[in-house]
Amino acid sequence: MRRRQFIAFLGGAAAAWPLAARGEQPAVPVIGFLNGSTSKGYARNLAGFLQGLKETGYVDGENVTIDYRWAEGRYDRLADMAADLVRRRVAVIAANTPAAPAAKAATATIPIVFVSGTDPVAEGLVKSMNRPGGNTTGVSIISDVLVAKQLELLCALVPTATAIAFLVNPTSPSAKLRIGSAEAAARALGRDLHVINAASEAEIVAAFSAMGQAGAEALVFPPDSFFNSRRDLLVALSARYAVPTIGQSRDFVDAGGLMSYGPSVADAYRLAGTYVGRILKGEKAADLPVQEPTTFELVINLTAAKALGLSVPDKLISTADEVIE
Repeated sequence: MRRRQFIAFLGGAAAAWPLAARGEQPAVPVIGFLNGSTSKGYARNLAGFLQGLKETGYVDGENVTIDYRWAEGRYDRLADMAADLVRRRVAVIAANTPAAPAAKAATATIPIVFVSGTDPVAEGLVKSMNRPGGNTTGVSIISDVLVAKQLELLCALVPTATAIAFLVNPTSPSAKLRIGSAEAAARALGRDLHVINAASEAEIVAAFSAMGQAGAEALVFPPDSFFNSRRDLLVALSARYAVPTIGQSRDFVDAGGLMSYGPSVADAYRLAGTYVGRILKGEKAADLPVQEPTTFELVINLTAAKALGLSVPDKLISTADEVIE
């Protein structure tokens, strides 16, 4: 075959060659977003995650695709959802507290970036904070140790409360750790703690009735995908039963709740987004240390306090990062 004929033949056949052989870019990577909550309940946090991706050069729908899996508070669905993402061969899995163990159990090769509300070492997600090892890393928002500060703030607002309720989702993999942290914090403050389980909306409603029967005068609830997606119900019941309540996420206060204290969860998701972007660029999860928040915010809703007949001490107002009137 003459040279000119060969070139003509090559031009027609090149279209059938594999992308790699022609030096073109591979298909758009897919991120599996595995979450125990609902899309509505995680709108602010998801915005933070997308911002983190954007900071590393990735935009959903342009050069990356996100496959969302929302368990809507039904944690028993997470294992199947994680397995499905693995079968799809996603490039990275982003998972929240209840979803991270399911993702880790489903794959030892696909990188996992978590946002965890508990100690990821104690949960078995990583070997250590500085050297995660394996295929998992992420952000720890250390919510278990924050319960001591939340109880302290609640007692400052309601100093007469000698008994406090701790609402916990028993289906959460972190339930036992959270209960232990809350009980230790209550003992240190000289308060009685009543642990009340709730894993459905009906049980949340029943929990508020149980608080009165137990003599609990205030309530703390930990960050949990199930509770986060039902914050409006928690706000309404706190008002109906006149129970001073503190949570970790400011979303609870924005919805009309009394008080929140904790790190910015939305910023934690932004950090997770940057880790996902860095992994897509070639870094390994094992080499990325688990990040921790450095700033915390106290938000108080004075309107909610007034409705509960509470007078917020000036000292508490002066230490708040934001006061909603």
